[in-house]
Amino acid sequence: MYFQSIDDKEKCVGIYKDGALYFDEIPPNLQRTWKYTPALATPEIEYGWIRCGGQSLSDVCPVELEGEWERVHRKMRAFKKSFELAKIDFRQHCFFDLVPHDFLSEFLEIKNKVTEHVFENFEVPPNYDHLNAVQKLLHQIKYQTLHLNTDNCKKLFYNSARRSTIKKLLSSPAWIDYNLFGTVTGRLATNPNSFPILTMKKEIRQIVKPCNDWFLSLDYNGAEVRTFLALGEHPQPQEDIHAWNIINVFQKLAMEREEAKTVFFAWLYNPDSTIITTEHYNRKKVLDKYYDGDYINTVYDRHIKVDERKAFNYLIQSTTADLVNERAVALDKLLKDKKSFISHIVHDEIVIDLADEDRQFIPQIKDTFSVNRLGTFLVNMKAGQNYYDLETLSL
Repeated sequence: MYFQSIDDKEKCVGIYKDGALYFDEIPPNLQRTWKYTPALATPEIEYGWIRCGGQSLSDVCPVELEGEWERVHRKMRAFKKSFELAKIDFRQHCFFDLVPHDFLSEFLEIKNKVTEHVFENFEVPPNYDHLNAVQKLLHQIKYQTLHLNTDNCKKLFYNSARRSTIKKLLSSPAWIDYNLFGTVTGRLATNPNSFPILTMKKEIRQIVKPCNDWFLSLDYNGAEVRTFLALGEHPQPQEDIHAWNIINVFQKLAMEREEAKTVFFAWLYNPDSTIITTEHYNRKKVLDKYYDGDYINTVYDRHIKVDERKAFNYLIQSTTADLVNERAVALDKLLKDKKSFISHIVHDEIVIDLADEDRQFIPQIKDTFSVNRLGTFLVNMKAGQNYYDLETLSL
């Protein structure tokens, strides 16, 4: 029943089960393990890492195994450190080719015992299926290589500080390793040794190029505002949300969009502000439904402890993050067996590395992103040949 994969790369198939290592044939009855690997992606396999909310093996190790685990874990860290010093690229090599198999068996047996402890002591979270689907997509993205270059980016190098940043980025890992459990709300973070796609300055995004022909960017028009409306059970305006607010909330036809946006967001996350009193945006009504005084309980089955002042903020951000990640999973399914693929996710934006041969699917891509479990959200869609110079795409 319990087993461990020796490597998490699709082409590096190595299994530990019942005291034996398997490299040629996959043993039967593989049901429970610590973490996902694409070499074994059958639906019946369960993952302890998701059960315990992304905690590490050290965090969940039972007291009676702590000594054994620390000993083998320390030795494993020493192996990995020596490989780093030798500059071995494990994206190109299978881990089990370099580590003595007798030690692998010892290490994985303890890992199996810790995993079994997790299954015996942690309940299946109600959002397990959602997290499982997202973790598989994020793992796929991790093993994609970003296309980074400075072609047509001459102006970026005029500034010395920016030039230094770009040089650092070009020598950093050219892949994105997302952390599914990196924030309490569920918004994606990135692990160390990852390309900083979530934090890089916008103008520097010019160095990120598609591997195919285009980047196709999709994001919701006023994502968090629309989430608020949906949770308050109000219909979705099929026009720019801030233009709609000018007419229906502020009732000032001469008001500029940017002013409306600034005023609205200044109110949205300030629980003391009373600038907006319309029933369209009733914070108390939404909090009464999704906050019990100690925890917010989202439509994506997250149960997050938070104080009252932050509760609304957490609710909206968490729900929006899960909504976007769920749509990313749906888009990934749509793109299966196509040359195009999801390149990266940045907050409420999904960026597709689009091949010209798949342009006919753009309307379907847009519809798949637009229609979600909270309703039909208006979508902003842009395209370009780098991640900065994106132009609005209208259908």
